[in-house]
Amino acid sequence: MTENDYRQKILERLLERNSRESGFHEIIINNHRILERNLELKSENLALTVENEKLRNGLGVGDSAAQARIQVLEKKLLDKQEELTDMHKRKGDNQQMIIDLNVKVTELQKQLELKNNSLIEQSRLIQSLKAEVQMLTTKVGKLEELNSTLKDEHTALHLLHCSLEEKLRKTQTENSHMVERLMKFKAKDAEKMNEENETFLRFGSLFSRKKNDAMKRELAEAARDSSVSSPLPINEDLFSGAYGNASNVYFGDEIPNRVHLQFDAHDGEVNAVKWSPLERIVATGGADRKVKLWDVGKGNTFELRANLIGSNQAVNSLDFDSTGTLILGTSNDFASRVWGIADHRLRHTLTGHSGKVMAAKFVGESQKIVTGSHDRTLKIWDLRSKACVETKFAGSSCNDLVTTDSSTIVSGHFDKKIRFWDTRSSDSSTNDIQLQGKVTSLDLSKDCHYLAACVRDDTIKIIDLRNNHILASLSHDSFKVGCDFARIAFNPDCSHIAAGSADGSLYIWNVNGKLVSILKDHTVSIQAVSFHPFSSILASVDRAKKCTIWTHV
Repeated sequence: MTENDYRQKILERLLERNSRESGFHEIIINNHRILERNLELKSENLALTVENEKLRNGLGVGDSAAQARIQVLEKKLLDKQEELTDMHKRKGDNQQMIIDLNVKVTELQKQLELKNNSLIEQSRLIQSLKAEVQMLTTKVGKLEELNSTLKDEHTALHLLHCSLEEKLRKTQTENSHMVERLMKFKAKDAEKMNEENETFLRFGSLFSRKKNDAMKRELAEAARDSSVSSPLPINEDLFSGAYGNASNVYFGDEIPNRVHLQFDAHDGEVNAVKWSPLERIVATGGADRKVKLWDVGKGNTFELRANLIGSNQAVNSLDFDSTGTLILGTSNDFASRVWGIADHRLRHTLTGHSGKVMAAKFVGESQKIVTGSHDRTLKIWDLRSKACVETKFAGSSCNDLVTTDSSTIVSGHFDKKIRFWDTRSSDSSTNDIQLQGKVTSLDLSKDCHYLAACVRDDTIKIIDLRNNHILASLSHDSFKVGCDFARIAFNPDCSHIAAGSADGSLYIWNVNGKLVSILKDHTVSIQAVSFHPFSSILASVDRAKKCTIWTHV
């Protein structure tokens, strides 16, 4: 508001006040008139009084005319006195009215002053708001310019994206043709290797050392030639170190192909299965909050060895220690528990996570444990002190984990990453591997060289841990991962991988990427599988209470 506007506003307010208070002027004028009239009446009264006295003194008693005139004058005097009294009364009323009006005027002046102060404040506020509006108008103009620029960039990027998508489709088509050709060559290589292996097994004791060396070289060359589709390189430990002389090599050709046993393991969904490292005891964990130990080593029968209780919600994963004397289970109640195998007693309850614990493993020794949770952390526990000794902050919920040695932990996460942790360091993970889907499960080869990862995009990745390189991707058109924690497993010699599908089928691939077998017995999604550590026996569990033991004919 300008100075002229402000003065005009004050003038209007004064004129309004004058029009509102104009009655005071008339009252004051009337009051002055009354006072003047009062003075006149006093003068007249005084004159009449003097004249009355003169007449009283100058006239005789018998003068009747004078007496009458006196009475008239007295009456007139009384009337004037009454009029004077009335005027005094009206004067008092007017004075009281003036006092009241003065009080009202004072109050109105105070209100006017408050209004004027508010008007000044509002004027200042209007000025500040005008400045802010100007600033925001300028900012909006800049944002509109920026928005226009971004739109142009988005249009350009969209065109680039469309061209890249078209290029990707062409590349995928070419790749599928190349994969088909490659699979044909691989099938021929596999048939040749199988023939050589069978010949080697049948007549290995008759071959000379020179012939043995030549055969190994041929196998290695065949493996190198087939590395286009990223198979596992031949590991000579599988042929000699772990299984003795070449004549006694175990190639893992025996894969399960029939149902040996099937039974209802729990009252609800079965989430976890694990073989004991010492005997044919298979452990299962389910939604009924129990961990059960089953003896399946007596012919075609099974026996419930123990019913381990203590969990308050569903059991998610299981792990035996290396001695087979302890079993570790995780639960949706934010805790992990350790039971003794011999006495079936609950030894430890580990609490500290703020979300359900999805996976846990013994680390190197039986007194150290690592757990992974939906609260986006990994915790390392010391069973001697029954306390958490370290917390790793992953930034994403952990679905599964494995341990390669006493100091290295590998974890699979909801954010599609595989993370590597060193327990000797408090630093964050390094050399993360980014995949194309959520990681549901991890399994490690016995020599700790190869990692299998089940991914929610319905593939299984084989990773060489020595250089963090993805060697192979296993998939099938009908294979679908059933849940976010579906567990897969290597067989004992790490030549095959088993995984359950959402339709209840059990898929087995060799590590070179060839689908070897599809086993059908379950009718609902398979939650987890586990190979016996020293044989080709396989256990699988599903959502319909079932546990199935598979063997080779």
